[in-house]
Amino acid sequence: MTNPTARFETSLGSFRVEILEDKMPITAKNFLDLAESGFYDGLHFHRVIKGFMAQFGCPHSKDPNSPRAGTGGPPHGTIPDEHPEDAKLSNEPGTLSMANTGRPNSGGSQFFLNTAHNAYLDWFTPGQSKHPVFGRVIEGMDVVRKIESTPTGPGDRPVTPVKVSHVTVER
Repeated sequence: MTNPTARFETSLGSFRVEILEDKMPITAKNFLDLAESGFYDGLHFHRVIKGFMAQFGCPHSKDPNSPRAGTGGPPHGTIPDEHPEDAKLSNEPGTLSMANTGRPNSGGSQFFLNTAHNAYLDWFTPGQSKHPVFGRVIEGMDVVRKIESTPTGPGDRPVTPVKVSHVTVER
């Protein structure tokens, strides 16, 4: 089985991610369904922290200045946490990880691109944060680094919005 990929066309360039459907089927299906429905098209990165991550996927971020950006989720609600013993994927640079509220089963449409090795976010390490990895950048990490380096203001929001015009899934 070959995993699908997703190409993100952003205002800073394109990057491509392998979606790990073979290891994280629930989380991958959720992302793929949203991407194929056009849910992510026109949204903005709403939280960027250099040396940590870039977060995306809130429907309220269609308006990059909305005070609600970062608080929304998908129309279908949340998905169950996915922690398969045979898929202990670490939050390494270039991986895509499910964002959540910190409560169990609270992932939805938001995810983040790790730009550092954030092992303390792994679901299989001790601590409160549990963020399963479900993808990895396979092309365009330089674009992810540009997004990560975007100057930010209050709330770690990019001063100049970084828009994702379209996400294309390739199966």
